[in-house]
Amino acid sequence: ILSLMLVTLIEKLELVFPNLVIALRILLTLPVSITSGERSFSKLKLIKNYLRSTMGQDRLSDLALISIESSLCDSLDINDIIDDFANLKTRRVNI
Repeated sequence: ILSLMLVTLIEKLELVFPNLVIALRILLTLPVSITSGERSFSKLKLIKNYLRSTMGQDRLSDLALISIESSLCDSLDINDIIDDFANLKTRRVNI
């Protein structure tokens, strides 16, 4: 019944506001939501709130990328990353 009422309303509006009816039809054919974009902005908002005072733009971009691509980051071995970082910053004195 609701869809029938909506069609009747659109037909009546078309006589008075033809351009508005075209805009309504375009609006009704758009997808309901784009979740990947919303999820990215939601994660970005969480990151910003958590580290707002101490973060520069580069760090924000890097953290957002890590958060958005979390499935890729989960597949990495953290011990290998730590070892690679430790080898870059070697401060041992060879005796």
